[in-house]
Amino acid sequence: MNKKERYATLLNYFREQMPVVTTELEFASAFQLLCATLLSAQCTDKRINQVTPALFARYPDAKAMAQAEPEEVFEYVRSVSYPNSKAKHLVEMSRMLVERFDGEVPSSMDDLVQLPGVGRKTANVMQAVWFGRAAMAVDTHVFRVSHRLGLVPAKANTPLKVEQELMKYIPAEDVPNAHHWLLLHGRYICTSRKPHCEKCPFANGICPKNI
Repeated sequence: MNKKERYATLLNYFREQMPVVTTELEFASAFQLLCATLLSAQCTDKRINQVTPALFARYPDAKAMAQAEPEEVFEYVRSVSYPNSKAKHLVEMSRMLVERFDGEVPSSMDDLVQLPGVGRKTANVMQAVWFGRAAMAVDTHVFRVSHRLGLVPAKANTPLKVEQELMKYIPAEDVPNAHHWLLLHGRYICTSRKPHCEKCPFANGICPKNI
């Protein structure tokens, strides 16, 4: 099976089985999605969804959070990974949004990655989920699954290289969903330490492990 056939098999399966899919993070605005995505780095969406209701009730938008100090925000996010740095980033990000973008989340990649704490992955999530653009966010799950299923070569050894490789083969209209398809497959089936191959629809098809 060549690479194009491998992609076609995977995409056809997910189009049929998961035609409607989005992030498991809970949010009510672009600002809240941005905050939740920033907080989710090296942390589970389940944990973030436990933290953000109180955080967003106190700081519903950038203008409210820009008035806070990192120490105040820390009290709401102390149970997530790296709470000190994330609290600092949330406040600094909010202040930049107010100062430069009138409190609104910008839509361009160049503007997004200038925000404190916002890297390419987070910016791509915003592009895909909020703005509906063909952007491929590569987190640890997408990175792992892409390699395990033979979607990318071994030399694609950085998130950016994986992103660029996936974008070559996934049609633009599928890209926003494909991020979630690969992420959820990695989160629940092709897990890091002990993948659940017995549940995998690709185990006896496109997975190089079993070919």
